[in-house]
Formats: sequence, structure tokens, C-alpha cells
Amino acid sequence: MSTPRTRSALVALGAAALLTTSVAVPQATAADRTPTAFTWYDTTAETIATAGAPTQVTNSRTWAIGWLAAARATRAVPRGVERGPYQEAALAAAVHRALVALAPGRTEQLDAKLRTTLDAIPDGPAERRGTAAGRRQADLLLAARQGDGLDPASVNAPYPVRPAAPGVWQPTPPAYAPAVQYGNRLAQPFTLTSPHQFRLGPPPAPDSARHAADLAEVRAYGAADSTVRSPHQTETAAFWYGSSLTLYTEPLRVALSRTDQGVAGQARLVALFHVALVDTQIATSDSKYAYERWRPVTAIRTGSVDPDPQWTPLHTTPAHPDYPSGHTTYSGAAEAVLSTLAGPRTAPFDLTSPTAPGVTRTYTTWKQLSDENVDARVLSGIHTRSADEAGITLGKNVARHTLRNAARLLAAR
Repeated sequence: MSTPRTRSALVALGAAALLTTSVAVPQATAADRTPTAFTWYDTTAETIATAGAPTQVTNSRTWAIGWLAAARATRAVPRGVERGPYQEAALAAAVHRALVALAPGRTEQLDAKLRTTLDAIPDGPAERRGTAAGRRQADLLLAARQGDGLDPASVNAPYPVRPAAPGVWQPTPPAYAPAVQYGNRLAQPFTLTSPHQFRLGPPPAPDSARHAADLAEVRAYGAADSTVRSPHQTETAAFWYGSSLTLYTEPLRVALSRTDQGVAGQARLVALFHVALVDTQIATSDSKYAYERWRPVTAIRTGSVDPDPQWTPLHTTPAHPDYPSGHTTYSGAAEAVLSTLAGPRTAPFDLTSPTAPGVTRTYTTWKQLSDENVDARVLSGIHTRSADEAGITLGKNVARHTLRNAARLLAAR
């Protein structure tokens, strides 16, 4: 395997504020304060980091509801009111309303943040009507998404494991934990007509040459005691081992800081990103549990080709099937949204990773993040390359569908 083109990755949530000085200040915003979109982006990230759900897709849903409400509320400005103050008030009120409903333990902090935002907006009809519009759109979305199957209990609905057989997923060491995220495929998407709308074709057959090649690569490069994986490759695996939602919080903020489309455009970017990622996670679980493909550790330990009962991956295998990789479906969708709405290339930006302390990398395209994700999951020993590459395809397909349906999605109710 060639050395992955690893450039870099993510900054922990607290570092997001470092980029605010590079952002052009909206016309209606005083030059000495953080623009409203960034205040509420950081507030959303902080709220989820401190009071979020234990399931990633539930937290993605929180982002999607708050920012889709903001995008709808800021899209059109009533005649006779100032655009800037109206949109700032609408964005803040929409995100605030959603976060209070979905993370009530942070109500005091969120109320204080809203007061600060509104205090900086001139009193008058623009502020009043913008606030009302934001709250209305949030309330409508919260009602529409009630019972959508993305709460933690529904996400982790029980999954009946099939009897062991070649290619069939089984609980993996060391914990042999029950499968998770099975319920995602039963949830209500935002724009997909059904969770299986973009279901992937089947993975390589267990007795195929491609599957044998996939396992040989993981066996060599993904083993905990690998003698062929380089230090740089080991670093790559560690860099991308954490939650995709956390890993992409900073890249999305970088894209947000470099858009010149005003408050409405900023809200639209964040909303479409997270709507696409909710639907991608639903579609991912649909394909995973449609094919129930075994993980590399099971295949290498128990398969028919030179089984090694002691083989151990570099990183612990998550408790759900191999195909496709959830990390790469996430990165494929993120790449598609960011490349379309912010352009495929960007000025260099440095990122760090909470799972690789002390490491900083630099990116200039969103595709570089996807490329590293593909390699990283093989190098961790937890996915086959077929699963990784299929994940990129699935994520891009779902994201492109979201973007094609953006006008309908963003229309105010």
C-alpha cells in the first residue's frame, strides 16, 4: 500500500474562536464583536460538547434543526425592515429556540447568549420581527421532527445477530458488544424518499479476489503490531479515529469563515451540511444492516484463508458492520457539500485532532480529508478499503440529493 497523502485534520471545538478575526464583519454588525453566525455556531458546538446526546446522529439532528430553522427564517426579509438586524435576530432566535428544546440543561447559558446578541441589535421592528420569525421556524421544525426515530433509544434499537457464517457480522473483541446504530435505518430522513434510496450494491463476496486483497491489506497495515505501517501512517489512523461530528466541526467553521454570502448564506451552509449528514448516517446504517458484512478482525481470526486467532487491530473495532465505513460516508457527504457551496479548494488551514494530541496538519482541499479517512480506517485495522471507498460514494450521493432539494428544504413554512 502506498503511503497515504496525509495532510491534516481538525481542531478541538475550543479553537474555533481563533478564526473569527479572519472573517469579514457583516454590514449590520459592529466591528468590535463576533459576527452573529459565528457566535451561534460556537454556541451550538459548545452546547453539544457539554450537553449533547451519546449518539452522533442525534447531535447531528440538533445542528440540523437549529440551523435549518435559521436558514428558513433568514431567507426572506419582510418589506419595511432593515435586512441586517432582522436576519441576525432571526438566526439567533432560531438556533436558541432549538437548542433550549433539545439541550434544556443549557437553558441558562443559552438565554444569556441570546440576551447579549439581541442587546447588540438596534431595538425596533427588525429585531422584533426577526426574533419572532426565528422562533416560529424553530417551533415548526421541532414539531415536524417529533418522533423521527433519531433519539438515542431508537438509534440503538436491538439488532438480532445472525448465526456465524463466512462474511456475516458478529460482535467483535475485546468487548463483543451488541450492535449499535441499527435503528438509524428506521428513522425519518430530511430529504431522502426512504432510507434505502441510495443503498449501495453488495460488497465483494467473501470468496472473491477483491475481498482477499482487502483482508491482506488490513492484516498487514492495520495490525496492532504491524511491522510495515510507518509512524506517519500510525499517526493518520489516530488522527481520524474520533467522532466524525467532532472532526468536521472545525473544517465547516473554516468554510463558514470564508463565505461572502451574508447571514442567510451562512445559515444555509450550516443547515445543508448537517441535513445532508443526518440523511447520510441514516443511509449508512441502511446499507450496513442490509449486508451485515463481517469486520476484518472476525474475517482474519476465523476466515478460511490463513486464520490467525490472535490478530488484533490497531484500534478497537466499533460495534456495527463493516460495509460501508461510517467515517467515510460522513467525509464523502461533507466533501460534496463544502466543495459545492464553498469551492473545492481553500486557503491553507491548520487543524489538530483530539485523538492525536500534539499533531497539526494542513489542508487546502476538502477532498484531502476524505482521502485520509479512507486510508485511516484501513490503517486502524477496522475497515476494508472496499468499505471505505463505498462510503465515499454513498456520502456524496446523499449530499448531492440534499443540494438538489435545497430550495424545497429551505422554503419558509
